[in-house]
Formats: sequence, C-alpha cells, structure tokens
Amino acid sequence: MKKSDIGLIGLAVMGENLVLNIASKGYVVTTYARRQETMDAFLNGRAKGKSIIGTTSIQEFVESLDKPRKIMMMIKAGQPVDDVIDQLLPFLEKGDIIIDGGNSHYPDTVRRTAYVESKGLFYIGTGVSGGEEGALLGPSIMPGGSKEAWPYVKPIFQTIAAKTEEGYICCDWVGEDGAGHFVKMVHNGIEYGDIQLITEAYHLMRNVLGLSADEMHKVFKAWNQTELDSYLVKITADILEVKDTDGKPLVDKILDTAGQKGTGKWTAISSIEESVPLTLIGESVYQRFLSSMKDERVIASKTFKQTPITFKGDKNAFIEDIRKALYASKIISYAQGYALMRASAKTNHWNLNYGGIALMWSGGCIIRSAFLGKIKEAYDNNPELTNLLLDPYFKKTIESLTDSWRKVVATAVLNGIPIPSMAAGLNYFDGYKTEHLPSNLLQAQRDYFGAHTYERIDKPRGEFFHTNWTGRGGDTSSTTYNI
Repeated sequence: MKKSDIGLIGLAVMGENLVLNIASKGYVVTTYARRQETMDAFLNGRAKGKSIIGTTSIQEFVESLDKPRKIMMMIKAGQPVDDVIDQLLPFLEKGDIIIDGGNSHYPDTVRRTAYVESKGLFYIGTGVSGGEEGALLGPSIMPGGSKEAWPYVKPIFQTIAAKTEEGYICCDWVGEDGAGHFVKMVHNGIEYGDIQLITEAYHLMRNVLGLSADEMHKVFKAWNQTELDSYLVKITADILEVKDTDGKPLVDKILDTAGQKGTGKWTAISSIEESVPLTLIGESVYQRFLSSMKDERVIASKTFKQTPITFKGDKNAFIEDIRKALYASKIISYAQGYALMRASAKTNHWNLNYGGIALMWSGGCIIRSAFLGKIKEAYDNNPELTNLLLDPYFKKTIESLTDSWRKVVATAVLNGIPIPSMAAGLNYFDGYKTEHLPSNLLQAQRDYFGAHTYERIDKPRGEFFHTNWTGRGGDTSSTTYNI
C-alpha cells in the first residue's frame, strides 16, 4: 500500500484548508485530530473523494507515512505543541521531520528545535499566513529550523504556497531554529500596525468629515488603485459595502472591542528586549487593549466634555491628506519591523534575506501589497541598509507625504480624535531625523539621582563622567551598562 507524502495533525480552520490545498496538488495526506467527531465530519464532508486518509491513533498516523516522515502540526501554540511532540517521539525514527505550522512564540521554537534534534530528528517551525482562504488557495510560508530537513519539505511547501503575478513563490528558507516563527511574528506585528492605521483613517473620515459607510467604501476602493494597493485596503472597501438585514451598514452594528491572539504583543516585547523603538506597532497593540475597556470608556465619555468637531476645510483635499498620512505611517511601520528583524538576526545569529522576506509577504499573506516590491528593491540595492527610511525611494516618498501627515495629526488632535499609531509614526520620524534630542538633560538627571554617569560632546565616545551635582555626593559612580 502506498504511504502518504505528509501527515497533518489538527483540523481547525487552517489545518483543514491546508490539507485540502496539499491534496489538490496531487499529494496523499494523512490526517489526525484529537476529536474523532471532527475527523469524521471532515472525511465525510470536504475531504470526501480526495487523497486524504484519516487515522484514529498517533501510532496509526505515523505508520501511514513515507520515510523520512513529514508531520505538520496545526494546533494551538504553547503546551499543546510540546504535548504532541512527546506523543510522536516514541513512534519516530532518525531523520523524521516534525513541522510546527502554528503561531508559536519563536523562543519556544528555538528550544524545540534543539530538543527534537537531540533525539536524532529534524524540526521545522514555519510561519503560515493567509487566513482560511490563503491556507486553501496558497498561503505565504516562512520555514526555519533544521536546515537539513528543508530539501524534503521544499517541494510540498513551494507547490502549495502562494505565487505572485510575476510567478515568484511566496515560500523560501528563512533561517536557523526560530527564524521562521520570528519572521511570522514580525509579519503579524506589522499586520497590527496596518490594520490600526486603516481604522484611524476610517475614524477620521467618519467622525471628522461625517462620511457614510458607502462613501468610505468608494474612498477605500479608489485608494486600492494607488500606492496603498493591498489586501487589507481591499477588504476594508468590501466590508464597508456590506449591509445588515435591515439595509444598514453591517460595520456600524459591530461592537468596538478588538481581540488578539498574542503575536502583536510578542512583537512589542521583542522590540523592548532588542532596544528597537517599535512605537507605531506598540501603539497598535495598546489600542486593542484600550478598545477592550468598553465599559470604562462609556463611563469616561459621559464624564468628560467632548471636543466639538470644527473641521471646515475642503473634504476631498483632506481625504487625500489622510491617504498620504496612511501611506507615510505604513512606511514607518515596515521600517520599524525591519529594524527589529535586523537586531534580532544579529542577536540570534540568523542570516535573514530581507528582500526575500518582502517577496514572501507579497502573496498569500494578510499584509500582501504592491508596496512590498519597493522594499525588495531597497534591500536588493543595499543588503546592509540600516533603516528603510534611508533608501532613496523611501526618503523621497516620505518627504513628499510629510505636510499632509502633519495636517492630519494636527486636525485629529484639535478635534479630539485618537489616532495613536499615525501620531506615533510621525513622532518616530521626527525623532529619527533630529540630530540633538533632549536626552542630554535626561542623562544629567540620571547622573544627579543615581550617579549613572554621562558622555560628553567634547570627549570621545565611550568615556563616561560623573558630576557631584549637590556637593554632598562623593566621587563614586554606578557601573555603566546598557540593557
């Protein structure tokens, strides 16, 4: 009996659609789900008549696979992944491959790669992006881990992955141990930023300009024919067009509390660990937390006087200003995300291909957009680029957008409209291009109260000084170090 080409554990939305995708490309797939009723419903439903085999035990599942066995888990991140690995190990042989396609935190993937390799096996932690439709029709796939395993899974992964219009396959090897899941985490952090920026543009048009959902549908649809051409702008236009059963916009019936699954939070935490100012993405994460405080916000809205809307300008001109502010902020979001990847690559000794990552994100994934082609060009022109803002195209572009960006942020502030991510992006840009920040005073304060020392502008970098500011202190200073 012919063995299966690959096995997949977990038949939730992503797992089920990935199995169908793999089978549609001519591969035989064995599946296993913890709940028998889930398995039966799938085999008798969408999988019926396809090259998909169901199994009732881990042992039967493993024994059905061709060697080296390729086993992909699409299960909840955290302890369940460790539990399934331990269930698999007694039945596996040297050279078999375990693949985690869920949203695992990359330090867990680093640990699991070492653990599985110590057993004589290979481990791949792979980011998979694209949601339900992407999983079925072609996702962006970001694999990392045991590089020796890549040749065995490459044909399957690159066959089922998304393809760009130019024919590029949105899947390639990312790097060692946790690199694949790290890049997926940054993708999701940027996704948080993109989504928040779009909602801020929507908020401005709805609350400052008074546009209806139908009017905003037309705006976003038109924007998708510009530099903002992207999956998220497209679906925003689609959402604003949908009506509820009473004929009114469905979006207006949805409660304004946002959920999250943790990857944006992990991105923000990683930025703190790497000392990278990920301000725009961080604000996007915090805004989801603030949105969940619905009951408190309702009370506060009745407690504080609301700022009256006073906009009297040209609506069409301001809509164009919002478009430009959205594009400028988007550039900042990606610049920050790429800065985090560079810092973490250095810390973890990963050799990341930044232009290649942009191409992997160009199809199938949630943040896919025409804009990513410009990032690919930037890193092709200069693989050592320290910040996307220093690329000639992005330098020229963001300078052309700055006046509109400032108008939008100022108008929002004057009208009491929160746009934290657009404003954070502008503040980052202004701080990045400021030669002399007020941190000299900050460092003096640290030396005053804690003898933390400071450097001087008239001395070489690396020499540290302490002043007895009060006359009551001594000459002893704290050890100089940076976290």
